[in-house]
Amino acid sequence: MGETTYQVNGMTCQHCVASVTEEVGALDGVTDVKVDLPSGAVTVVGSAEESAVRAAVEEAGYELAS
Repeated sequence: MGETTYQVNGMTCQHCVASVTEEVGALDGVTDVKVDLPSGAVTVVGSAEESAVRAAVEEAGYELAS
């Protein structure tokens, strides 16, 4: 089980954190999601593919930094 950190653009409040956490946390293989709002870092624990994480973040209304 790995841990990968992504940069997410556009998060500004706790509602943003909750939305991203809910969408990414629902992915198969994800066991934990940690969001650091000030830095925009989202750490995903588990075995989700980057493409799935990207889609979940976009579903929440945000985007991964390139």
